[in-house]
Amino acid sequence: MDQTAVTENKPKYMTGIDAAVSIISGKWKTLILYQLEDGTLRYSQILNGMRYGITQRMLTKELRELEETGLISRTVYPEVPPRVEYSLTAKGRSLMPILDQLCTWGCRNMADQLEHNCDAECEEQAE
Repeated sequence: MDQTAVTENKPKYMTGIDAAVSIISGKWKTLILYQLEDGTLRYSQILNGMRYGITQRMLTKELRELEETGLISRTVYPEVPPRVEYSLTAKGRSLMPILDQLCTWGCRNMADQLEHNCDAECEEQAE
């Protein structure tokens, strides 16, 4: 495939906010990124860590999209059975302070609609 075809397939965005929101949009991507903030995880660990029951198919799809956008890396170890690990890239890690601010905003401004009391999370992020 020539370079022109690759460039033509890349999405075009109107603004920086459009680009940023596009790559983290959806119900699951930010939750996956938050799980990976503390370190490398295997697929099953991510799946088990999702509180609201993501399907395996959706988790696979979201992980692929996060890898394609360069926010996470996927490492496959040639073992039997194969071991696959996911971790944040530098690009993904650079997004975490922004996601922390969004979390703080949500805790402070949407507290009456949250199933989970996140006062402790907000205090940790404010420090």
